[in-house]
Amino acid sequence: MATVREVHDDLGNDNRYTTTLKTMQLMTEKGLLVRSERFGSHVYEASVPKEQTQRQIAGDLLKRVFGGSSRSLVIGALAAQPVSRQELDEIRGMLDTFARENEGSQ
Repeated sequence: MATVREVHDDLGNDNRYTTTLKTMQLMTEKGLLVRSERFGSHVYEASVPKEQTQRQIAGDLLKRVFGGSSRSLVIGALAAQPVSRQELDEIRGMLDTFARENEGSQ
């Protein structure tokens, strides 16, 4: 749970306070956050688990930016910053798991 001020301060000063406020209001409208009151201040907290939010955002990004191409999304993510050998091994393992699960559902 956090106030807009707490979130804004944790994010740093790259954006204005009003930008943080508006973003959190939009997230509340979309059901990602819930707002309540604590000692007269509005506090926000996640309404869904982090992993669910990440999947939802990734799916939206996949559609809007990468035209639904999972390949393009993965290539873009891997090219955006250096990836360690350990991360690549973990990604390969996850891809193998997804492939096995996908074969079983077809």
